[in-house]
Amino acid sequence: VVLFMKGTPTFPQCGFSSVVVQVLDYLGVDYVSTNVLEDQAVREGIKAYSEWPTIPQLYVKGEFVGGCDIVKEMFESGELRDFMKDKGVELEEALGSDRKEV
Repeated sequence: VVLFMKGTPTFPQCGFSSVVVQVLDYLGVDYVSTNVLEDQAVREGIKAYSEWPTIPQLYVKGEFVGGCDIVKEMFESGELRDFMKDKGVELEEALGSDRKEV
C-alpha cells in the first residue's frame, strides 16, 4: 500500500492527505508514503500516471484506488476494508508506528 501525499503521515501538509492517513491508521494498514512536495517530478508524474489531477493518491498492489473523497467514501461504506482484505492487505489495530516514509 502506497500513499502519495503532501507531507508525511506524522506531519501532513494538507487536510486531504491528513484524512487519508487517518483512515489508513484507523484500519491499521501498513503502508509507505511518498511526500510529493519534495520532488516536483514525482508530484506531476504520479498525476500523469493515474490520470488523476489531485494529491493524495492511494495505491494498493499497484492499483490506483483514488483520492481523498473516494477513499473516505469507501471507508464510510465499509468498501475500503473489504477491498483491502480482497487484495490480501492485513488490517490490524495500532500499526501506525511500523509504516515507512520514502
